[in-house]
Formats: sequence, structure tokens, C-alpha cells
Amino acid sequence: MAAPMSADRFINALRNEGLTVVEVGAWRTHNRNHKGPWGPVHGVMIHHTVTRGTAYTVELCRTGDEDLPGPLCHGVITKDGRVHLVGYGRANHAGAGDADVLAAVIAEKRLPPDNQTNTDGNRYFYGFECENLGDGEDPWPAVQLDAMARAAAAVCRVHGWTARSVIGHLEWRPGKIDPKGFTMASFRVRVAERLK
Repeated sequence: MAAPMSADRFINALRNEGLTVVEVGAWRTHNRNHKGPWGPVHGVMIHHTVTRGTAYTVELCRTGDEDLPGPLCHGVITKDGRVHLVGYGRANHAGAGDADVLAAVIAEKRLPPDNQTNTDGNRYFYGFECENLGDGEDPWPAVQLDAMARAAAAVCRVHGWTARSVIGHLEWRPGKIDPKGFTMASFRVRVAERLK
């Protein structure tokens, strides 16, 4: 079991991994902690935003909407490779997912198919939303993919996790397709390379 790192340690971990970090408003205290606990943390979840444009994407992930209030993640990774911190604590990003997947993440073993929604993922995962239309055609710039791998590796490095602690939303909750445009297996290889 791992307690979430402090907000200061989080931002320092990202910077130590060579990332350009943008602090958005009072991100350190912007969270959904009043809706339930955050932690123990067990992994990192990667998403795509289904949006275009940095300013719009960051604001949406910070504030959410009337159906799903923000923050919708901890960091937004834009096409230019910058990480915009929009919240810290419990965030509305993972939703309910599969307890068997969580058990595999904790054990750092091969993931089983996600076929149930019986576990609160917002409690257990750090979340990064990555700017992309999610249509399988919108490109993933090399600088963005590199930043995504660095961000995931930064969190794993602090907690002593391997790349098997990094999953996509599509591996957590049935019916989700994000991130689309690359495989999570190939992404975990990138993270593992960073962690060497």
C-alpha cells in the first residue's frame, strides 16, 4: 500500500524527469476529496481527452462540467509535451472499474480482461489526460508521447513501481477506448525504458 505523495513531491518528481510543468490555479487543493478517500494509490492511468486546443483542454480538465465536475485528472499533457497540473487529490478520471484489474496492477502482473465495474478507480490511481481527439487519426506527437512516458515514470519512480503499474482507461473500465492511437503494451515499454 502506498500513500499518495505530497503535491510538492509530485511536481518535483515530474520536473526531475525532465518535464516542463505548468501550474494551473490552486491545483494543490483542487480535488474531489469530499466525495471519498484518495489512496492508497496503486498505479497511473492514461486517458485521451477527445478535445483540441491547449487552453480549452486544460480548462475542461480543470473544471469539468455539470455532469462530471473537475478536476478530471491530476495533469493534462498537451500536444507540445507540457504537463498542466489542474488538481491534486481525488479526481474524476477513472470511475468504477474492475477489481481483478486492480489486483493485477497491485501485483504488477499481466492484466485480465476488464469485465466489471465494482471498484472505485478515482481512489487508487493517479490520472493523466492527454490532448487528443481519440479518433485513431489525430496524431500523437513524439514530444507528447515522450512527456506521457516521463510523467508515468516519474510517479512510478517515487513509489518504486514498474511499468506494469501503468494502465489505460480502456484496460480498467468496460466500454472505454482511451487512449486510442497506440497500444498500452508499447507505452509500457516506453515507461520501462525511462525507469532503467
